[in-house]
Amino acid sequence: MSKFLIHIHSGPDLKNKATLGMLVAITAFKNGNEVNIFLAADGTHLLNIKSEGEVVGQGTGDLKNHLDELKQNDIKLYVSGMSAKARGYDESLLDGFNAEFAMPDRLLTLSTESDTVLCY
Repeated sequence: MSKFLIHIHSGPDLKNKATLGMLVAITAFKNGNEVNIFLAADGTHLLNIKSEGEVVGQGTGDLKNHLDELKQNDIKLYVSGMSAKARGYDESLLDGFNAEFAMPDRLLTLSTESDTVLCY
């Protein structure tokens, strides 16, 4: 078993990067690995997707379905508090997720504690 950190800083406008990052995280989890996801910059917008079909990657799935899987599997999410605040989000962005706001020091700690860090 490995420990993965998936750092997603691409927003919904970069559909393939955003959905690929989520797909890789879910796949790693389903393969029995420990997974943490850190959303920063425009990646914070991803948690605001509410409907299927809003963000669909080419061959990488529907973001809403990926978000539902994160919730169902209780996969841990860290969201940059500074990025979220700068984009107008509050605590309600985290509703339903195993998520918390975090600062850059948490990203650094997660990075050094992980076997593999992937960025999207």
